[in-house]
Amino acid sequence: MLKVFLVEDESIVRENLRDNIMWQQYGYQFAGEASDGEMALPLIRKVKPDVLITDIKMPFMDGLALSGIISQEFPQMKIIIISGYNDFEYARQAIQAGVEQYLLKPVTRTSLQKILLEIREKIENERAQENYLEKFKEDMQEYEQFSRRKFFEKVFEGQLSVQEIYEEAQKLSLEMDAASYNLAMVCLRENRNTEEPSQESRLVAGKREELTRYFLRYPEFLIFRWNINTYGILMKGEEEQMEELKTKCRENIIRICSGHDDQIEWCCAIGEPVERLSLLPQVYSKVNHMMSCRFLKPGQHILTMETTNLVQRGKEESSLVKVDTAKVDPEIIKNFLQHGQVGEIDDFVDGYLESLREGLSSKLFRDYLMLSIRFTTIAFVENLGYSQSDLLENTYTDKMQILSLNMEDMRFYMQELMHRALELSNQALESQSKKLIKKAVGYIEENYAKDSISLNEVASVVEVSANYFSTVFRQETEMTFTEYVTQKRMEKAKQLLRQTERQSGDIAAEVGFKDPHYFSFVFKKTQGCTPREYRSGMRA
Repeated sequence: MLKVFLVEDESIVRENLRDNIMWQQYGYQFAGEASDGEMALPLIRKVKPDVLITDIKMPFMDGLALSGIISQEFPQMKIIIISGYNDFEYARQAIQAGVEQYLLKPVTRTSLQKILLEIREKIENERAQENYLEKFKEDMQEYEQFSRRKFFEKVFEGQLSVQEIYEEAQKLSLEMDAASYNLAMVCLRENRNTEEPSQESRLVAGKREELTRYFLRYPEFLIFRWNINTYGILMKGEEEQMEELKTKCRENIIRICSGHDDQIEWCCAIGEPVERLSLLPQVYSKVNHMMSCRFLKPGQHILTMETTNLVQRGKEESSLVKVDTAKVDPEIIKNFLQHGQVGEIDDFVDGYLESLREGLSSKLFRDYLMLSIRFTTIAFVENLGYSQSDLLENTYTDKMQILSLNMEDMRFYMQELMHRALELSNQALESQSKKLIKKAVGYIEENYAKDSISLNEVASVVEVSANYFSTVFRQETEMTFTEYVTQKRMEKAKQLLRQTERQSGDIAAEVGFKDPHYFSFVFKKTQGCTPREYRSGMRA
C-alpha cells in the first residue's frame, strides 16, 4: 500500500479527512499527521510517505515552503495542496514547488478520492517503468558480460589480428588503445569439497559483485567473466603506470577477497606487462600456468612466477628424505580433477612433477607415485558412474607399463590419464547439464508470460546457484537467459499479431510485459520493426 501523510492546521478539517476517507479501500495507508510544516518535516523524513497532503496556509511553516523542501529531498513524493484561497498566484507557486494537485476548500470526499486514485495509478505506472528500465539495464549487463568473455577468449587464444581486436572492441564499446598491457586472473569459490553445484552463498556472490563493481569504476581496468569461478582483469595504460596498476589490482583483490578463508577459496595470478596487443596470448599463457599451480599451492592466494616456477635447473641431489610428503597427497590430484580445466592439464602435470623432482630419481618413489595417481583417478571416474575400463580402454595409457617409467613417460602417462578423466567428467556434466536445461526450458515454456520470471527464479527451480545456471544455460543454448526468454516472448507475440486483431497492449500483457511501450521497444530491437509495422507487413 502507498503511504499518505496529512498536514493541516485546522484540527476539525484534519480529523475529518483522516477519519472519513476510506484510505485502505483506495490503496493507501494513513501514515501520520501534523498541524504545520515545521512539525511535519521531521516526521515526513522519518516516515517517507508516497503522498503528502498539505494545507497551503499554516503558521510557522506554510504548505508552499514545506512542498519546496520535500520536492528537493524526495522528488518522487506526490504532493496535494489544499487551500481556501482561490488565487491563481498561489496555484502558480504551488506548481513551481512541485505540487501534483491543487484543491480548493471545502474538499469533498469524492474529489479527493478521485485524485488519490489518479495519483496511485500514476505512481504504479512510474514504478513499473522504473522496474522495466532496471531490468533492461540488467539484461544489457548480462549480454555485455557474455560478449566480453567471447571477445577476450579470441584475443588470448590469438584468433584475432590487431585490426580485428580494435574492430571487435569498438562494437563492445571497449577502449583497447594503450601503450602497455597486463593481465590478472582471479578464482573465487566456496571453500568446500563438492562435485555438485548448489546454491551459492551470499558471501561468495557478494564478493564477486564487489570485485566487479570496484574494477568497473576505473577505465584502466577491463574486468570480464572467464568461467564459472574465474574473472579476468585486463590492465592498460602508459608503460610507467603498469607497476602501479599491478600493485593497485593485487591490493584490491586481497582487500575484497581476504578475511573469510574458512568460507571462501580464492587466489589470483598476475602476469608481466607487454607493449603490444599481439603479445597478450603470451601473457595469458603465463598467467594460465600460474593459475594451474593453485592446486599445488593450496592456501596460497597470490600466485607469481617466483612462487610457481618449480623447475629447478642443474644437478641436484635426489633423495627421498628431501621430498615434501604434503606434495604427494592424493587430494592434490583429486582436487585438480574436480575443479581443473582441460587447458590446465599440461601446466599442472609439469608443475606437479617438478615439485617432486628431488624424489623422482628413486624408482621406488616413481612407481609409488604412478600407482597413487592411477588409483586416485580411477576412484574419481568411478564416483562419476564410470568404470575403470571406461577410463583406460583404447588409450596408450592402458598399454603402457606403469612401473619403471622415466620422467618423460610419467609426464605423458599423467597427461593422457587426466585428459581422459576430464573428458569423462565433462560428459557426465554435459549429461547433467542437459537434464538441468531440459527442466529449466520446460519451466520457461510454462512461465515465460509471467513478467516476474527471472534467472534467480529458474535457478532455484532446478536447484543450482544462479551463477552456475547462467553459465551452463549459455553453454547449452548459446544465448543468455534473457535472450532466450525474450525470444520465446517475441515468437508468441508475432503469432498473436499474425492471427488475431488484438491490440498491441493486450498482446504485450499476454507475453509478459506490463508496459506496452517497453514491449514495443524490445520488439523493434529484436525484430527490426514495431509490432504495428510487423502486422502491416504480414498483410501487405
